[in-house]
Amino acid sequence: MSALPTLRQLRYLIAVAEQAHFGRAAARLGISQPSLSLQISNLEDVLGLRLVERGRGPVTLTPAGREVLGRARRVRDEVQGIVDLAATMGVGLVGTLRLGTTPTIGPYLLPRVVARLHADFPDLRLYVRESAPRPLRDALVAGEHDLILTQLPEPGADLVTHRLFREPLTLAVPRDHPLATEEQIEPAQIAGLSILGLSPAYALHDQIAGLCRDHGAEMVRDYEGTSLDALRAMVGMGMGAAFLPRLYVASELAPRDEGVVAIPFRGARVTRTLGLVWRRSAPDAAPYQKLADILREVARTRFRAELIL
Repeated sequence: MSALPTLRQLRYLIAVAEQAHFGRAAARLGISQPSLSLQISNLEDVLGLRLVERGRGPVTLTPAGREVLGRARRVRDEVQGIVDLAATMGVGLVGTLRLGTTPTIGPYLLPRVVARLHADFPDLRLYVRESAPRPLRDALVAGEHDLILTQLPEPGADLVTHRLFREPLTLAVPRDHPLATEEQIEPAQIAGLSILGLSPAYALHDQIAGLCRDHGAEMVRDYEGTSLDALRAMVGMGMGAAFLPRLYVASELAPRDEGVVAIPFRGARVTRTLGLVWRRSAPDAAPYQKLADILREVARTRFRAELIL
């Protein structure tokens, strides 16, 4: 069989079966009865099967015709599903999105966002993978992620960055530290402190190193943390102070933590900027823009006290 049935021919067979009459089927399809009969004959020739019993009474399908009819209906439904999917994707979030996020952001922001997405966009599947920012960017460029949630700036002419909000950083110190009783502090008060940080794979590392240089603190190089939890544990052991993001503090640090106190900077003067990043070559950025809008809305309603919009 060199030729293949067309969607039109399959649609015509379905109409004939449902109307059990060539004349009524032709009227429903808006074509002449001879044209419909010719198309059904062409379909039979393509398949090499007799599909319809022709006679004076109602049209009856042959056993082969009934088998082809079932498959024709499934093909019709699948094609309509493709059309519906394309229409839905043009106005909302549907299908699969692969989101990469840094472990210093995703675990503390995304749970509320995911709940909102599941409620409003049940046809969306969001695959989330955590990684340090630099490997995260490499995976985005390589096409392993559709977009990433990370700390900005994220330079690159081949990338689009979409700023979401700023997140204040707090200074975490042991509860017996002289600064532990302060309600708020100035950046200058970190002078002389030993500051623990994450590895250079994190954008937060470079930002904190810059703060140490600007305000006379010492960045501890021997004990770089592999996670925010690790930094918090080292602070609790009296190994130094650390900068912890506000969302982490609100989520993981109890107000009466026996070992660690997180002190905000006066006027939220120490912050980091968070955003979404995707490839400039992406054919349609509308779903990414929509996700950015939802992230901002969730931040506005759920994290107003923690973030700066």
